[in-house]
Order: sequence, then structure tokens, then C-alpha cells
Amino acid sequence: MSRYFTEDHEWIDVDGDIGTVGITEYAQGQLGDIVFVETPDEGRALAKGDDAAVVESVKAASDVYSPVSGTVIEGNAALADKPELVNEDAEGEGWFFKLTLSDPAELEGLMDEAKYAEFVSKL
Repeated sequence: MSRYFTEDHEWIDVDGDIGTVGITEYAQGQLGDIVFVETPDEGRALAKGDDAAVVESVKAASDVYSPVSGTVIEGNAALADKPELVNEDAEGEGWFFKLTLSDPAELEGLMDEAKYAEFVSKL
């Protein structure tokens, strides 16, 4: 499995042609206590950069963008009842949605973990 990151602080784990998407530890830290998450509906087609999900915290509401193009196969239903999972495990159990990648070549424009760490260190 490979993990990639965006400049908007989303991560995507890729296993074959399936991607699991969430927000980074940095992003959840900036948002603070998360109180609501809206994930995309199964079957929704997303283009790279589309608004895919919404996350609301006590500080702000923010869109979560799709790092690649694809079709949503699952939203993380656990977040409806327990949005704080994103604070507790942003890069694990707090994932937002899974999708089938329609153009794996789009991954080439994303950062690996080392490049993302360097990017965040300059913020």
C-alpha cells in the first residue's frame, strides 16, 4: 500500500485501484475538536480536486477535496456517530471515504510522506 498527500492536507492510501482518503494529523490539529463529518454518497463520481466531504469543528467548517478522480465506493459510516475519530486517529480509523481510481497517473502529482513532512515544516 502506498500513501500520498496533497497540499490541502488530505492523504490517500492506495491498494491496487482502491484509494482510502482522509485528512492529515496536521489538518485535524488545525481544525481542533471535530463535531461533524459529512462523507460523500456511494456511487458519486469525483474529479481530482472536487469537494468530496465536509468536516466541521468548534473553530471552522472545511471542505475535504478528492486527491484523485474516481467513484466513491464507501463513506466511513462510523464518523456519523463519532466524528471525534478524526481527532483520535486522523490517518487511520478516522478515514473519510474510499473510491476506485479512474486515473492512477494522477497520483504522480501528489507528495510522498517525506515531501509532505517538508511541506508542513514550512507552514
